[in-house]
Amino acid sequence: MIRDICKDEFFLSQKAEPAMAGDLEIAQDLLDTLTAHKDGCVGMAANMIGVNKRIIAFDNMVMFNPVIVKKSTPYDAEEGCLSLTGTRKTKRYQTIKVQWQNEQFQTRIKTFTGWTAQIIQHEIDHCEGILI
Repeated sequence: MIRDICKDEFFLSQKAEPAMAGDLEIAQDLLDTLTAHKDGCVGMAANMIGVNKRIIAFDNMVMFNPVIVKKSTPYDAEEGCLSLTGTRKTKRYQTIKVQWQNEQFQTRIKTFTGWTAQIIQHEIDHCEGILI
């Protein structure tokens, strides 16, 4: 189901609760909403659709409870967000190693680089309640 985009900065600044196996429907709503906004959005976190759970989606992929476990090669970036007005400057890392759970809640670890790494960092910031 396509959900409305949350723009409430107080809600968005709350740290997300861990995702559980019962949150699969939220993940599907996140993917549906991301697809509906594909012309102006490359990733989403659950709080962007009004759900305070640690779930992110990008590139037709969902991560439950993602955590960056390693990062290298910092750089300055400027990013926009559907939930926030305008763009903001932030520090990102060219290479990150992420641990998360898939849809079966099996733990996965993978290294991401470049644009995909930047998207993941932005969405994990949402999970941490960080408004860039």
